[in-house]
Amino acid sequence: MASRKGEWHKSKYSSGGQNCVEAREDAEGADVRDTQNRHLGHLSFDRREWAALTLVASAGLR
Repeated sequence: MASRKGEWHKSKYSSGGQNCVEAREDAEGADVRDTQNRHLGHLSFDRREWAALTLVASAGLR
């Protein structure tokens, strides 16, 4: 899977601490990486996987 072309960003729900992930999204899906270990690369999710992940993650914030 090819890397996304968007800019990396942290979630607005991030506490600002060091235990964060960054994401970059486009119409095809998203890439996610560890903020502290950017040099280790990233995980790529297609559009359906990313939608499922964000749905499950947001359910924990309610």
